[in-house]
Amino acid sequence: MAIFNKDVECADAEQLRRIQNERLIKTVERAYNNVPFYKSKFDEMGIKPGDIKSIDDISLLPFTLKTDLRDNYPFGLIAASRDKLMRIHASSGTTGRPTVVAYTKNDIDIWSRSAARALAAAGTTHGDVVQIAYGYGLFTGGLGLHYGTEYLGAITLPVSSGNTKRQIQLMQDFGSNILACTPSYALYIGETLREAGVDPKKLPLRAGIFGAEPWTENMRKEIERMLDIKAYDIYGLSEIAGPGVAFDCECQCGLHINEDFFYPEIIDPETGKVLPDGEVGELVFTCIGKEALPLIRYRTRDIASLTHEKCACGRTLVRMTKPKGRSDDMLIIRGINVFPSQVEHVLTELGLIPNYQIVVDRKNNLDIMEVKVELADRAGFDTVKELEAYAKTIENALQSTLNIHAKVTLVEPIWASAPKCACCRPKSWSAAKARQSALSITET
Repeated sequence: MAIFNKDVECADAEQLRRIQNERLIKTVERAYNNVPFYKSKFDEMGIKPGDIKSIDDISLLPFTLKTDLRDNYPFGLIAASRDKLMRIHASSGTTGRPTVVAYTKNDIDIWSRSAARALAAAGTTHGDVVQIAYGYGLFTGGLGLHYGTEYLGAITLPVSSGNTKRQIQLMQDFGSNILACTPSYALYIGETLREAGVDPKKLPLRAGIFGAEPWTENMRKEIERMLDIKAYDIYGLSEIAGPGVAFDCECQCGLHINEDFFYPEIIDPETGKVLPDGEVGELVFTCIGKEALPLIRYRTRDIASLTHEKCACGRTLVRMTKPKGRSDDMLIIRGINVFPSQVEHVLTELGLIPNYQIVVDRKNNLDIMEVKVELADRAGFDTVKELEAYAKTIENALQSTLNIHAKVTLVEPIWASAPKCACCRPKSWSAAKARQSALSITET
């Protein structure tokens, strides 16, 4: 199996430590001198850049939260001048306001190299055709794998997501060897192949790189069976870089983190205390080397553990387990971050009382989302058609904020069927009403 950069990926602990020490010191200086948010944080804690002399001192530094990116929207955390910026990406925020990530030329190079390592670990070589079926745009998935493929020297087939029959046609016509998309979409492609009578064994496809949403080992086996490939995991988050922060090797016993660029820690989510290898906690990253957005101790809210044991593949990069969940309430629907508070924001903007329920299901191996909205007063709607039109209005507003479609079902409030006289209501009614008013998330 190819290793893209053995000097780093197979470096000994001392070599990696030298790289991390040097890059952390520069990152702290850059953040302190160019980002008022970090200067204020450091000053409050009585920390100066000169206090950070090695990676061992990283625990002295403050954490960065997703809300910090939102509160400093759009460019408050950017450490590079505008004339140095090359690209801007953005992801969902908790109130509809996106979190903005900017990149310099050097940052794009770091991201490209990181993604190239993931592609190489999946067996991608020069001359291979990589079919990229992630979405392109502000979402980092498509362009992240795109630049990584080009950096590696393989052939990029930038199909983007959707239009599955066309995906299969191009797969056959151009002889795609590597598929890059979300795991749920890979399963859908597999089902479409079967329905079309196409034998995956007759396709040149031999591997897939899947990420942007949680997936299980059982799902991996199903993808491998349906597409007759080996399925590799790739991990990333737009705030850090996008796909390529960590990746599977052929051993598939943990994802190797590109720790020369993204230094990881595991902390107790309640106390912030750093935990040792093997203990499960919240994953934290510091971007050592990035210029435009040098995030320091960014709390991902993903739950995982780390190990520094050398992998059988020969790589010495630290490995993380697949995330076991999240320490917050964020949902991931078809690779898109969805926060319940976003739904609440949309409903209140429309003048509705935010009594609602989110139902996440999976049909035909694709995530679907339904929002059941309590309609307090039907007096303004004379016909079913008017109710359907209003539900469509809410759907459009959610689509605009969430960037995915969510079916909206209007439901009567629980008190509509309760006895009119309070003394006749069952004692459980008040508690039931309170539960209905609270947010309920159901995954089926």
